[in-house]
Amino acid sequence: MPELPEVEAAMTVLRRRAKGRTIEQVRLLHPALRRRIRPATLRALRGALVARVERRGKHQLLHLDDGRVLHVHFRMNGDWEYGKRDAPLPRFARATIAFDDGTRLVLVDSRALGTMEVHAAGAKLDLGLGPDAADRGWTAAALGTALATRRGPIKPALLDQKLVAGLGNIYAAESLWRARIGPARRADSLGGKEVRALRSAIAAVIRRATGSRYTDDDTIALDVYDRAGLPCRRCRTTIERIVQAGRSTYFCPKCQPNSVGP
Repeated sequence: MPELPEVEAAMTVLRRRAKGRTIEQVRLLHPALRRRIRPATLRALRGALVARVERRGKHQLLHLDDGRVLHVHFRMNGDWEYGKRDAPLPRFARATIAFDDGTRLVLVDSRALGTMEVHAAGAKLDLGLGPDAADRGWTAAALGTALATRRGPIKPALLDQKLVAGLGNIYAAESLWRARIGPARRADSLGGKEVRALRSAIAAVIRRATGSRYTDDDTIALDVYDRAGLPCRRCRTTIERIVQAGRSTYFCPKCQPNSVGP
C-alpha cells in the first residue's frame, strides 16, 4: 500500500504538471471509477483551472478555481504518468486528466482499487483523518494523549488514520524499530520518554523515505520490514515476523521488548 512518502512523491508530479493548468477532459477508463462519477459531472470539469493541489494523509486533492475538488486516493497501488495527450496509454491506465496545452496525466493502478471523486464547491471534506505524520506541529504530547486511550497493541494503533494520517504498515514497523518499542506493547503503556522517542522516530522515518518510489527503490534501505530471518541491523538478533490485524509485522525481539520496562 502506498504510504505517505510515496504519495508525497506522486504529489510532486501533480504540483509540477497539474497546478495552473486548465482541464480539457477527464476520462475514466475502469468500470469501478465510472460507477463513482456521473458522465455529466465529468463533462462539467472541462474548462476548470487547477488552482492548487493538496495532500491530506494519503489523499490527493486537486482544488479547482470554482471551488470544486477532484479527489484521488490510490488505496493499494497507484501512480501518475505525465506525457503528451496523444501518446499510447500505459498498461493499467485507469483514468486520464487531459489539459488544454496538449498534455495529460494518467492514473496508473495495477490493482484497480484507486478511487476518484468530485466534491461540489463548498462541500466539507471530512476525511476522518488525524494529524499528518509529516506535520512538524504534531507533538509528542499530542501523540501521547491519543495513545493514552488505546488499550490495544501499539502497531495496529499507528495504522489508524484517525490517530495519525499517512503512516502505513511499513513505516509503522520501521518507526517502532527505531524507537525500540515492541509492536505488541499496549499503546497506553508507553511512558513519556518512549512516546517522545516514537514521535522522533516517525519523523525520521518519513523524512528519510520521502521522495522514494515505493519499497523497491534501492535508495531506501528498510531497517526491519520484510527482513524476517535476517540479523537486526543494530544488535544482530534474528528479526521475527508476526501478524497483527491481518498485517505482517517485523521486529527485533531483543531491541523491541513487548513488555513494559522497569
